Amino acid sequence: MSSGAVPTVILCGGRGTRISEVNPLVPKPMLPIGGRPILWHIMKIYAAFGHTDFVLALGWLGEEIRRFFLQYQALTCDFTIELGRPAHIEYLNGHPEEGWRVTCVDTGVDTLTGTRVRHATRHVADGPIMVTYGDAVGTVDIEKLLEFHRAQGKLATVTAVHPPGRFGELVVQQDGLISEFAEKPQTSAGAINGGFMVFEKAAIEQYIPSDADVMLEREPMSALAKDGQLVAYQHEGFWQPMDTPRERQLLEDLWQSEHAPWKVWS
Repeated sequence: MSSGAVPTVILCGGRGTRISEVNPLVPKPMLPIGGRPILWHIMKIYAAFGHTDFVLALGWLGEEIRRFFLQYQALTCDFTIELGRPAHIEYLNGHPEEGWRVTCVDTGVDTLTGTRVRHATRHVADGPIMVTYGDAVGTVDIEKLLEFHRAQGKLATVTAVHPPGRFGELVVQQDGLISEFAEKPQTSAGAINGGFMVFEKAAIEQYIPSDADVMLEREPMSALAKDGQLVAYQHEGFWQPMDTPRERQLLEDLWQSEHAPWKVWS
């Protein structure tokens, strides 16, 4: 359990064009794995370490995510309703997610990721803020990630993983400092940003402009790396994005086999 809960921003606003053929009317974070949205799986990972204060940065089809949480009790619990008395619903059991604090923030339909983070954190207190994507799961130890971030004393930390070469490549020095952040190179054999990031509020305010629409993975990350304020937490365990129908099926098969590595909760 966490010695101090840290808010988690989850980027949920993209159009998810590479996976839209699965269901074009459902935002990617709401596509199901084992009958629950992948967004739920991501939140369960953080909650397993005691971090249950979530800020969802909504955009494309954000109303579907709002609806899910507004109806969460009815969707996850047994209940009795007396017809003709819609206000009288008796829930017959609880659910493990009781106590989660979920803030839904409209950050714009086609806003870029950096600006989504700035909008989503404008009401969050100073201090560390965790940020991740709404389409990837892994066995990242959240407490060790936070301990690493605090020990390094820098403004930002990303989790470095080793999957396919279609993401932004990190050039990591031996001391953990990131010297370069290259956006989605054509070929990549090195570490990539797997999400599961930590930013000090000051990093968001200083490096993400309030008067421009920017991608988190471009100017802000590059500037943080240039200023020696971006470090990498090395994760050697399981990590898997869900960018394509094939990747969604892979995660579904792992869940159905009851060997889903990212299920770190009991």
